[in-house]
Amino acid sequence: MAVPARARRTARRSRRFELRATALYFALLAVIIALVGAAARTTAAAAAHRPAWALALALVCVGAVMAGCRGKRRISAAAIARRAAAALDEATQTAVEALDAASPAPAVALVPAGAGACGGGLGTDPTVVLPERVPESVPEAPADTVEIAHEDLDPDEFEQAVAELCRRDGCLDVDVVGGAGDLGADVVARTPDGRTVVIQCKRYCDGNRVGSQDLQRFGGTCFTVHGADVAAVVTTSDFTAPALEYAEQCGIVCVDGRQLRHWHEGTGPRPWEAQPSAG
Repeated sequence: MAVPARARRTARRSRRFELRATALYFALLAVIIALVGAAARTTAAAAAHRPAWALALALVCVGAVMAGCRGKRRISAAAIARRAAAALDEATQTAVEALDAASPAPAVALVPAGAGACGGGLGTDPTVVLPERVPESVPEAPADTVEIAHEDLDPDEFEQAVAELCRRDGCLDVDVVGGAGDLGADVVARTPDGRTVVIQCKRYCDGNRVGSQDLQRFGGTCFTVHGADVAAVVTTSDFTAPALEYAEQCGIVCVDGRQLRHWHEGTGPRPWEAQPSAG
């Protein structure tokens, strides 16, 4: 009677042992799948940087499989786990080496020695760029006034010389209009304060003075025709007394040879700053 009971206990123990083996098998299978997946991801990352290493690893795996087949050994779950772990370790090492080789070396900016000694923090920031020193501007010396003998110029050159004096002293829109049909205007310009100045140039010798008839012809056109705010007659000689009297009555500025030299040298007033009949 006791023998059947012992037989039933033996059957229960055998069944419990089979359940444990099955659970262990599935656990090892899950570990193997996880290892294989990790190895595949690592191998793919390494293959992106080093295709040669990936090819070598694949050849090693194929050789190992062929060697196992030739040995006709029964591959157990533990052996598969060990081989998978070794392959994963090798693939990880290859990926690390590939990433180290692909990473560029950090660029280091050159900083002058002692640059951080002034307390400005230059020694702790290698990317600080030192500003270039801008040379101080050296003021130019004023150009010397060129001596011009206006008496030696011809009439056209004398008009150009007077126009150049106007430009030098800040006049704008300076124009030389002397010639046939100029109606007494040789130089027309706009003063720095916006007034229109009309100048008639008389390049005469010392013995030939500007008379009242010259002033009358100029006075009949300078204001009405040319719209002058300032009308002036500039000569290299002098004016007669009737000419000065007419100029004072009409408001015309007379600049003789002496006053022309002072204007040229910068020691006398400009025509648009002088009073009428300044001669």
